[in-house]
Amino acid sequence: MDIATSFGFIFGLFLIISAIFLRAGVRGLLGFLDLPSVFITFGGTIAATLINYPLKQVLKVFGIAKKVLLAKEENPLDVINKIVDLTKKARTQGLLSIEEDVKKLDNEFLKKGFSMVLAGLEENAIREELETELIFLRERHRIGQEIFITLGTYSPAFGMIGTIMGLIMMLARIEDQSQIAAGMAVALLTTFYGALAAYLVFLPVAGKLRRRSEDEVLVKEVIIEGILSMKKGEIPSIIERKLLAFLPPKMREKK
Repeated sequence: MDIATSFGFIFGLFLIISAIFLRAGVRGLLGFLDLPSVFITFGGTIAATLINYPLKQVLKVFGIAKKVLLAKEENPLDVINKIVDLTKKARTQGLLSIEEDVKKLDNEFLKKGFSMVLAGLEENAIREELETELIFLRERHRIGQEIFITLGTYSPAFGMIGTIMGLIMMLARIEDQSQIAAGMAVALLTTFYGALAAYLVFLPVAGKLRRRSEDEVLVKEVIIEGILSMKKGEIPSIIERKLLAFLPPKMREKK
């Protein structure tokens, strides 16, 4: 997991736990642990999400999230340099001279693009296949973001449902005045769990997925343009300028 994600989650949890401990001590901290509240909040959230989406999409989303959050972010400048270097070599030494270099590429999408050029596919066929893969990548990432947003929407709602249930059960035993304060505290725990899950986990993960998805799509768009430019026979300097136009000014300055 990248540093910002792990630090943000750990730091946020640390601040909440520290605040509870400083105000109420260990006993107060243990008072925030309630298994029925966990069942209502998280069980209800997952159940509603399963109703809203097919099971296979819900199961896949955690794999997508893991891949996007844990995968090393690729620098578009490195991709541009690789495309330009291979284009130069292909122009000076012939197209077949880059065959071994292509096999060693770590980026599977880039490898696929160069492999299609080496196989002699037409420009339209290369464009269609790479853009189709990009479309389905966007769709997979969109569903992943959507499911985490849904989890972040449902969890506070089920937290509130748990609170209402707790209040109903508390009022049913209102003759015992000594139990009202304790019952109210337990009833509010589900709201706390729901808000914590939504605003510290689900919605931030959805935002991180969106950002990482945009970065991955940018790299793939750079690759598609670079591969097609190479196929057209454009010179490396023109290809480089064209690909750098995809990047923000600060990143171009580094180049």
